[in-house]
Amino acid sequence: MSKASVKAVSASAANLSSSREQLHKAMEVKERPPKPSAWSATLTFAWRALLRIKYVPEQLFDVTAFPVMFLLMFTYLFGGAIAGSTGEYLQFVLPGILVMTVTMITMYTGLDLNKDISKGIFDRFRTLPVWRPALLVGALLIDMVRYSLASAIMIGLGLILGFRPEGGVVGVVLGVLLLLLFSFSLSWIWTTLSLILRSEKSLMGVSMMVLFPLTFLSNVFVAPETMPRWLQMFVEVNPITLVVAAVRGLMQGNVTLPQLTWVFLVSGLLLIVFAPLTMNLYRKK
Repeated sequence: MSKASVKAVSASAANLSSSREQLHKAMEVKERPPKPSAWSATLTFAWRALLRIKYVPEQLFDVTAFPVMFLLMFTYLFGGAIAGSTGEYLQFVLPGILVMTVTMITMYTGLDLNKDISKGIFDRFRTLPVWRPALLVGALLIDMVRYSLASAIMIGLGLILGFRPEGGVVGVVLGVLLLLLFSFSLSWIWTTLSLILRSEKSLMGVSMMVLFPLTFLSNVFVAPETMPRWLQMFVEVNPITLVVAAVRGLMQGNVTLPQLTWVFLVSGLLLIVFAPLTMNLYRKK
């Protein structure tokens, strides 16, 4: 055997011996990596939801194009007929359309979760040693970003068109924060339904069947006083009406304590009922 061959064999043996030593050292380590904290797991799943927007930017149409279309359409089609002036109607309708738009897009939280379930991704996540609600809470946090974006676009357009909130910047910010609280609470309904219903189409159908009557049979477009008494009775207890009244009051600087109290009560009730129900279904899924 030549000297070159001997050297090659020796080098191979040395590499093999080194690899074995490294393998033995790796196997000797008995400490497992620390379990990620609840906050860390939540942020990881929130980042995953944010990456969806990066790779599928069309899904932002519901928070960009739709608010603009709704505001322009209802202001200039119905403003003159309802209020006698598009400028005057804009002051009334913008907070209402803001609530309607954000409320309508809350259903996408459940739709995204339903997609993960149908594709088998949901089952993979459940096997991970992480805080169980992290997947849901992370997605909801990113939804708060989407809702904030929709609110900023609509308020910015409203200011360009002539919207002048008497509550000032503070009133507008507080109104948006109150809307985000209600939207976060409402989203738990759709996460619950996403774990019950078997397809994305069925979930969307149920969501629209609930949201359309609630948003249109409210004080979004007209004051309840102009409606028949039998319809007015429903509109006055409609949760959307309560939220619109509070947001409109904050932006116009004439909000009352009962208006705020009702929104907090409704939001708290939704969280108390549907958040535990969602997690119970999540564990049994």
